[in-house]
Amino acid sequence: MLNAHDSSAIVAVSDIARARAFYGTTLGLEQSGGEGDVLQFRTGATSLVVYRSDFAGTNQANAVVWGVGDDMDAIVADLQGKGVRFEHYEGMERRGDIHVAGAFKMAWFKDPDGNILHINNM
Repeated sequence: MLNAHDSSAIVAVSDIARARAFYGTTLGLEQSGGEGDVLQFRTGATSLVVYRSDFAGTNQANAVVWGVGDDMDAIVADLQGKGVRFEHYEGMERRGDIHVAGAFKMAWFKDPDGNILHINNM
């Protein structure tokens, strides 16, 4: 049933203008639609929907995950240059802001509302 249909991530934010700046300018996503309190950004072959909600930032787990392959180090460096602060988690080996488990690299950061965003080299 649903296996034949695309899916997309959706993130709640408290301030749509601030979200447009963060997701569009800081993360470099192209806005592909939306109006009012809902924005849609293109991200690879999928989309990310951002909408205004009084419950923004209440999720305690990953909201969006990007598999960035060999671009991992360059993307982390670019985001660091734009002032993005990365999260650090205990119990995992870390090289700078990137957590490492064998060949697997992972990094986490938050949007202005505290939504947890994740990138990895898969």
